[in-house]
Amino acid sequence: MIRLYKVSAGYNGIEVIKNINISFSKGTITTIVGKNGCGKTTLLKTASNLLRPFRGEILVKGKNITDMSRKELAKELSFLPQLRNIPNITVYNLVMHGRFPYLGFPRIPQKKDKLVVSNAIEGMGLEDSIEKNVSELSGGQLQRVYLAMVLAQDTDIIFLDEPTTYLDINHQFEILEIVRRLKDMGKTIVMVLHDLSSALSYSDRVCLMDKGEIIIYDTPQTVFESREINRIFGVSSEEVLVNKESLKQYVFYVKD
Repeated sequence: MIRLYKVSAGYNGIEVIKNINISFSKGTITTIVGKNGCGKTTLLKTASNLLRPFRGEILVKGKNITDMSRKELAKELSFLPQLRNIPNITVYNLVMHGRFPYLGFPRIPQKKDKLVVSNAIEGMGLEDSIEKNVSELSGGQLQRVYLAMVLAQDTDIIFLDEPTTYLDINHQFEILEIVRRLKDMGKTIVMVLHDLSSALSYSDRVCLMDKGEIIIYDTPQTVFESREINRIFGVSSEEVLVNKESLKQYVFYVKD
C-alpha cells in the first residue's frame, strides 16, 4: 500500500528521521510511538508528502509519491494533524472540504459529493449538529467532525497525528473505536499516539522509534515482549486480562 525506503528527512537541513525502511499494509492500523522529539510526526508528515525527504523513496501503491500531482495524492491519502485552528464554518461545510479533490471548477458539489458527505456525517453520529458552527462543539464532537471530513475525502490511506490528544478518557476510547471502524471499512490507518497501552491494544502493528530511528516494528505482542518500550521510556510493564474472553490490556508504570 505505502512503503518508505531508506528515507531521511527533517527541517532546515537538520536530519530528524534517519534511514527509515517501513511499509504499511492495506486494511491495518499501525501506531507510531516513542518519546517526545524522536521523529514520530516527522515520519508521518514525510510519508504523507507534507515534508519532502532529504533522501530515499516513498511509494504509494507502487508509484513514486514525487510523480503524483497534489490532486491525485489527495485521492489516495489524507492527513489529520494534531493541532488545528478552529474555523468559522458549519459542520456540513467543513465535512464538504473533504470532497475538494474531486470537485472541478468552479468547485460546485454534485449529487454524489452531497451523498458522500451526508453518509460521512451520519457515520460519525453528527446528524443533530449538521448546521452548528464547529466552534460550538466539544473536543470529542470536533474530532468526530474532522474524522467525518477525512471519511468524505474517501482515501484508502489515513494518517492521524495524536487523534486523542486533549480529550477526556471516554472520548479517547470513542475516537479509537472509530479508528477501528475505519479499518473495518478497508482503510489503512497510520497514527501517532502517546498512550502506550492504547497503542498496543488498538493496533495491528506498532512502530517504536527512538532518536529518529525505528527500533522495532512488529505486532503489539512482539513489541511488548521485546521490552524495548521499557528500556526507552524507563518504565516497567505488565500484561493483564480484563474479561473472560481474554482481552489483553497493558499497564506501564514507574518503579519506585
